[in-house]
Amino acid sequence: MKLKVYADRMSQPSRAVIIFCKVNGIDYEEIKVHISKGQHLTPEFAEINPMKQLPAIADGRFKLFESHAILIYLACAFPGVADHWYPADVFKRSKIHSVLDWHHSNLRRGAAPYVFNTTIAPILGRPLNPQAAAEAEIILSSSLSKLESFWLKGNGRFLLGGNQPSIADLSLVCELMQLEVLDEKDRTRLLGPHKKVQQWIENTRNATNPHFDEVHRVIMLAKERQQHQLLKATKNEGGSNMKKPLVSRM
Repeated sequence: MKLKVYADRMSQPSRAVIIFCKVNGIDYEEIKVHISKGQHLTPEFAEINPMKQLPAIADGRFKLFESHAILIYLACAFPGVADHWYPADVFKRSKIHSVLDWHHSNLRRGAAPYVFNTTIAPILGRPLNPQAAAEAEIILSSSLSKLESFWLKGNGRFLLGGNQPSIADLSLVCELMQLEVLDEKDRTRLLGPHKKVQQWIENTRNATNPHFDEVHRVIMLAKERQQHQLLKATKNEGGSNMKKPLVSRM
């Protein structure tokens, strides 16, 4: 029975799981669950994931949620997945787990609420929350500094000094790719000081293309919708302060 992946590509961890499947040739069926329509909150989806969050998978009768757990399962359960994604060496695995645990309590707590409360909220019909954005920015900036100075220390191209990506690289990079929807000035302010982080993002993108760009097209569409709203709002106000179009780095 084909693996089923329940996902919304606007979800950072959903993108990580989908890219992993594509890169490793895992045969799967993508079942779209639209967060903006509340489809993840339905009783039907609760049968797949009682926590009502994305992504989730069903491999026959086996159901699993939480993206890090899913990535580990996929790396172990499907033949042909290269060892560098989730190495058999217990020491390397343990280091990957340390990055993944750090991700949820640091980088994700900064990036996701910052983007939501500065950019995405109006697209979903929600108000912006400047205070929440300010609090999230503190966490995000601290997390980027830790990535730059600790997780990416050394001469390796990827996390923990490796020359090939692991599931940790993919998970964290997908988290940061949501910064693409920000105003270019804002994105540069946040990422500009972190040259190693920028290069690592590009390294992971190159290692997983063309799938990386294809799966992240949804981010570019979100950026276009945001730009349209900005232009419409500016036009309604007289058009005197029209902002420049957002430029993608993809």
